[in-house]
Amino acid sequence: MERFFRTVLCSLLIVTLFGLASVAEADPESMTRVLVSLDRPDAATVMIDMDLTVLLGDPARYYALAIGKGPQHEAEVQHVAALITRVLPLFAGSKPLHLSFVKYGFSQKSQAEYMDLAADKPAHFQFDVALPPEGGALQLRIPLGAQIDYPVAYTLQLPERHFTQTRWMDAGQHESLSFEYRGKLPTHHADQPASFDPDTLAWWQQLPIYLKLGFKHIVPEGTDHILFVLGLFFLGISWRKLLSQTTVFTVAHATTLFLSTYGIFELPSRFVEPAIALSISFVGLENVFSPRLGIMRLLVVFAFGLIHGFGFASSLSEVPFPKRDFIGALLGFNLGVDAGQLFIILLATLAVGWFRKRLWFRSRIAIPGSLVIAAIGLFWAGQRILAYNLLF
Repeated sequence: MERFFRTVLCSLLIVTLFGLASVAEADPESMTRVLVSLDRPDAATVMIDMDLTVLLGDPARYYALAIGKGPQHEAEVQHVAALITRVLPLFAGSKPLHLSFVKYGFSQKSQAEYMDLAADKPAHFQFDVALPPEGGALQLRIPLGAQIDYPVAYTLQLPERHFTQTRWMDAGQHESLSFEYRGKLPTHHADQPASFDPDTLAWWQQLPIYLKLGFKHIVPEGTDHILFVLGLFFLGISWRKLLSQTTVFTVAHATTLFLSTYGIFELPSRFVEPAIALSISFVGLENVFSPRLGIMRLLVVFAFGLIHGFGFASSLSEVPFPKRDFIGALLGFNLGVDAGQLFIILLATLAVGWFRKRLWFRSRIAIPGSLVIAAIGLFWAGQRILAYNLLF
């Protein structure tokens, strides 16, 4: 009976790890920005920046749309614009507003970057919307199941009054704050609306936003980082081993995230992403062939933590950090990442930690789990090396 139970547990572990591999990088650290500028007496300008991979369901289709030309391409763009207005509809009271498509633009990225789900490549769409003279509460209402990336940064501007209000909507939030615009519209056409500015929020409003972004970057989006943390976990389940490794890893990735975000030192994602995959494989193999916590293991974890920090920074390249409270926002993001790592360790401990003192734990759980992690890391490394054409 015990042997059967061990076999089932091991099988579940392997299936779970391969399940993580199958969803790896399925949802990049992207966000959706909606800017509504009440810049005219009877209308508003709506600017939407979003990665269209999820909406279109295929990165190849997104790339074809980004580089396309001709009448057929323009018709496809018009169709996508209509889709965007359906997943991000505006209302004045109970009345849905009609958004008139004005212009568009796509990120100037390579085909490899469009195919790389970890790369952010937002499209820019601009619309005009007529506002009913009778007024009404202006509100963004996202339908259930909308194919967009969260969080959504919803910014409302009144340029004539120098008023800007930004609110963030997380997954599960479908309605923005409402704004009664009657009597507040400008008397003439204002200047072009400004871009989203997180400095319009106080530091205590920014902190939970970046905490959530950091946590979300690990759970559920950071599949490669999850596997790396599990690789640290399978070295041996003791507080000394887990605490020492995760502390070193945290210090390292926080250092390079800070340096890269400040623009002091950066590495291209074409080198960082394969290196992250190789780090996962290395840690898994070391668990099998050299399962000891020593200075060399900690140095290896620190070095790989530096690489993962560059990965965090690369995926956050399109996320706006405030200038005024930059350190607080970055600290919040790091704390969110740490919370995500601790959450993964907690889940792993609850799943298999009960058996850590059994004689069969290493042979039946730790070694198979580490080998699967190493295999997934090698697969990702080969996949990314080919995607970035690093062999040619």
